[in-house]
Amino acid sequence: MSTTYEPVNTLKPVHEDVWIVDGPEIRFGPPGLKMPFPTRMTIVRLAGQNLFIHSPTALSDMLKAEVEKLGTVRWIVGPNRIHYWWIPQWHEAWPQAEVFLAPRIREQAGDHIRFDASPLDGADGYPWDSEIATLPVAGSYMTEVEFFHRASRTLILTDLIENFEPRRLSLWMRLLTWLGGVQDPHGSMPRDMRMTFSADRQKLRTAIDTMIGWAPERIIIAHGRWYRRDGAAELRRAFGWLEG
Repeated sequence: MSTTYEPVNTLKPVHEDVWIVDGPEIRFGPPGLKMPFPTRMTIVRLAGQNLFIHSPTALSDMLKAEVEKLGTVRWIVGPNRIHYWWIPQWHEAWPQAEVFLAPRIREQAGDHIRFDASPLDGADGYPWDSEIATLPVAGSYMTEVEFFHRASRTLILTDLIENFEPRRLSLWMRLLTWLGGVQDPHGSMPRDMRMTFSADRQKLRTAIDTMIGWAPERIIIAHGRWYRRDGAAELRRAFGWLEG
């Protein structure tokens, strides 16, 4: 049984100038409890055919050729401290692109990332500001940086919401994802991640309110079924626990 969304390593259109790429399955978690995770990246084409690459997955020759037909890879983004692994592949393929790294990626990656990169830790001051809004969401374990493509009303998250489909999971994994609060159709922030926001609950609520205010039509996430419609309503549902 596989959690992946076939076909992998190929462009899938989401909206005009927005694509996703479903990548390979990875295993993540503490020793003895590593879970299989599907992976997903997002590509947004901005003015001048410039490409914004969010949380890149594994780069194959076929995918590289597909991407080059879209435009010029200009910015490669690592949105949180655990989404960086394939960035070196993309940097090697497009060394002229500027890499942006969320806080603590350098610490997490060690020698895996040895090249220069720009910090991704504020809400503005980026070359994509006129087309994509940027929102850092800081918890005690990590800061995840969220993005909103205004033209397509697409909200791009990473781990802030996970939404695993039971039909793709073993019985054991169904139990774990249910306990973790990340099982479709009730995907949400993982319960262990919620704990890292216990001291910043109001800041998290403010960030969610900001995203709801953007009125997203769709929400792309890195792990599990993403939301093709009713994005603002899904945010209200997924973060209803903040009202408790």
